[in-house]
Amino acid sequence: MPTKQNVSVLAMILAGGRVDELSVLTFYRPKASLPFGGVYRVIDFPMTNLMRSGILLVGVLSQYRPYSLMEHLDHGIPWDMTGRRRGVYILPPFRGREASDWYKGTADAVYQNLEFIKRWSPEVVLILSGDHIYRMDYRPLLDFHRQNKADVTVAFTPVKEEEASRFGQGVIEEVSPLGGPLKDYQEKVSPPVSRYASLTIYAFRPEVLKEVLLANAKEDSHEFGRDILPKMLGTYRMYGYIFRGYWGYTRTVKEFWQTNMDLLGPNPKIDLKRWQICTNLAHRDIRDHKPSILGESASICDSLFYNGSFINGEVTRSILFSGVVIEEGAQVSDSILFYGTIIKRGARLKRVICDAEVTIGEGTLIGSEEDVTVIGSRTHVPEGLEIGSGVTIYPGLGRERFSEKSYSSGVTIA
Repeated sequence: MPTKQNVSVLAMILAGGRVDELSVLTFYRPKASLPFGGVYRVIDFPMTNLMRSGILLVGVLSQYRPYSLMEHLDHGIPWDMTGRRRGVYILPPFRGREASDWYKGTADAVYQNLEFIKRWSPEVVLILSGDHIYRMDYRPLLDFHRQNKADVTVAFTPVKEEEASRFGQGVIEEVSPLGGPLKDYQEKVSPPVSRYASLTIYAFRPEVLKEVLLANAKEDSHEFGRDILPKMLGTYRMYGYIFRGYWGYTRTVKEFWQTNMDLLGPNPKIDLKRWQICTNLAHRDIRDHKPSILGESASICDSLFYNGSFINGEVTRSILFSGVVIEEGAQVSDSILFYGTIIKRGARLKRVICDAEVTIGEGTLIGSEEDVTVIGSRTHVPEGLEIGSGVTIYPGLGRERFSEKSYSSGVTIA
């Protein structure tokens, strides 16, 4: 039975832009548009969460090379977000000359769209990051927010103490298993004040959101975690909601790789059959690909592969997107190969992420257990090379750009 629409909630997704930590993977797309898990995009996870929660009115705050994101979201059609008081709206910045500084921060992004919020007159504005992997029903959070008459409710998840300093941290008075009053909030401090890490999920009363954003607009820094939440302490009713499910952070290449690997194994941390994530199969014509073909020499173990692929080599603990080709004698392990990547005969890859339409030449050896090597889209790595681990290879490189036969670990090839 379809989830009843919650017409009183407006969601605002922070789609982000290019981040240095994700290297060449975000050269031509915002981080929320990153391919994930063989057939999805990262933003599919919060979008599906919203759909399952009955929140069908969504603004997406994006500024950096938004075309792939816009094409993928397709006005919200794949998530049934079209109709009266529902829809997905891409909200670009209203000012700015440079490609990456139009929104001056997460708070400024929402501030510039206060008129959009006013247009819909919601009872709650739910602000979400678009680049986290998790499955969450937002309705219990919203009930918690309303029952406590909170001005803002921030969602947290417990993390290891040694990791907490990488995130915003909340000190919660745990009056129930769901959470309680938020007594302190610090952004990425060390030593950490708490093991509860912010999920970048905020439920705001609209009038309070407007008030704090107008005040922040006069400041020099405009981030919710650093500049808004700490200043609200002691003045507003702030609550912390505790989420105890799986949460995958994809801020760095290693984290992106690990979160993809969490899809694999006999008992995967990300159970796609149970999660039932929706995506746009019309994007890149994924649904029109023919079934995959397995050749006589194919050997596949603990891997995911999707339609349109041809596999005649050895694939172990890897994720292959649509249209990938693995030729006879090639070996791919612990790797992620985006759309249309071709691995030629005798090549061997270990802990490698290949962006779309990469070609790896015959007999080339790339990567090791030590670190993740990442290769930008439409690059052609010639035959017979040896490339170490933790190497970054820029997009669009032809054979002529590889002047050496061997590249040591950690180098950048541009």
